[in-house]
Amino acid sequence: MAKKNNTKEKSIEETLWQSCDKLRGSVEPAEYKHVVLGLIFLKFASDKFEQRKKELIEGGQEKYGERKEFYAMKNVFFLKDISRWNYIIKNAKQNDISLKIDTALNTIEKGNPSLKGALPDNYFSRLALDKTKLASLLDTINDIDTLKDNGQDIIGRVYEYFLGKFALKESSGKGKGEFYTPKTIVNLIAELIEPYKGIIYDPCCGTGGMFVQSIKFIENHQGTKKEVSIYGQENTPTTYKLAKMNLAIRGISSNLGEKHADTFANDQHKDLKADYIMANPPFNLKDWRGENELLDDPRWMGYEVPPKSNANYGWILNMVSKLSENGVAGFILANGALSGGGEEYKIRKKLIENNLVEAIIIIPRNTFYTTDISVTLWVLNKNKKQRTAHINSIDKNYRNREKEILFMDLRRWGSEYEKKYVQLTEQDITKVALNYHNWQQTDFESTYKDIPEFCKSASFEEIEANHFSLVPSKYIEFVDKDSGIDFDTEMKRIQKDFKTLLQEEKDSQDQLINAFKVLGYEL
Repeated sequence: MAKKNNTKEKSIEETLWQSCDKLRGSVEPAEYKHVVLGLIFLKFASDKFEQRKKELIEGGQEKYGERKEFYAMKNVFFLKDISRWNYIIKNAKQNDISLKIDTALNTIEKGNPSLKGALPDNYFSRLALDKTKLASLLDTINDIDTLKDNGQDIIGRVYEYFLGKFALKESSGKGKGEFYTPKTIVNLIAELIEPYKGIIYDPCCGTGGMFVQSIKFIENHQGTKKEVSIYGQENTPTTYKLAKMNLAIRGISSNLGEKHADTFANDQHKDLKADYIMANPPFNLKDWRGENELLDDPRWMGYEVPPKSNANYGWILNMVSKLSENGVAGFILANGALSGGGEEYKIRKKLIENNLVEAIIIIPRNTFYTTDISVTLWVLNKNKKQRTAHINSIDKNYRNREKEILFMDLRRWGSEYEKKYVQLTEQDITKVALNYHNWQQTDFESTYKDIPEFCKSASFEEIEANHFSLVPSKYIEFVDKDSGIDFDTEMKRIQKDFKTLLQEEKDSQDQLINAFKVLGYEL
């Protein structure tokens, strides 16, 4: 059962939405997220700049405070005076504040090649926002400490929240499939697949939050982002720009393809072989290809063609085709992919027979802002054979797991926050990751065991007997809490309760009849 968090502090997203809603009348709600994210970027860039400037001053290097190279060396954008947040706030109530914001954004983009095409162009001037309402929004954003938690992906969080709040649909038709992946879920994936060194790929990278949080994971484990290469792809134009913005501001080098593009119709990384894949594809995407399109795509080689009615297995096979010799993938899918029939059944059966499926983990409901459905974390591994690997300065002795799959159920785990959402705690993530890694190792017999209502290591024979279903409840033992109940005793108790209720109802009816009778009205 998820634990309640009674904090009443208003979230950044909620505060921004309420402030943005004051713009209603002067701008369409569909534009809210773009207005806010442009300003959040400006505030974030300025906060990073001021933080670095303070470092220089405190280090006795004040004379270098206006030298661009002393910011670039720390992956911080150097901002000219007219692009700094304090300049924007000082002029917040001026008639030309929209022009000043556009100029600030344009100046930053011109001075930083990694932002080419990422920032809005004359956006605020074109919107012609009410200057009083815009000033109020600027005041709200001014109170946000964007550096308070470097591990949080503020841009992704705000974007996701606004999508859910207004149920927006972008031109790509993704709509609610366009998820920001919560930090705790990314951390869980990272703890499981351990992407410390090599190529990381996300075929549907959204605003880049998966990359942002993965880099934080690496740094928190004394790794370095210099040892990983980031590759991604995103279809929606505005989201593609946000991803470039999100990564550039954090100094994360990436290759998101030459342009925004559909991963299936226009793969931007055809020859890529990734060591790690982390993804949260749009759930149950329909009509992702035409009836006669992509039938001979090399990504499906050796498998059935994924059905056009649902892209889930298209995403899976795309990722399988991108895995390197020892590649590992961790991704989120809707639960329906665990047991679908037809082509999905044939593909799933082949994935299991090919020893690619490593673990299936059910995630708690209400984990995402824009959907409350229960989802699954899949882990695929290209090499489940016995081997020794050196990972983050530690030697790991893997056993042969080719004919086994680990199932875990976390539906009752997590902690409630913001009243209706659930997130896994650090303790939850540590316990799940430890359980998974213990199961992988050669000494697993002394460190791992099947636990009812939590985990089960299922054999190929068990899975085959269940028609290659990957639904965890078919394998994990569940305790029958009713088995110890004395049926006759319970029925007699219920019988007595019902007898009392029926008598009370009869007495009430009699009193009502008598009341009408006293007044001279028979019922």
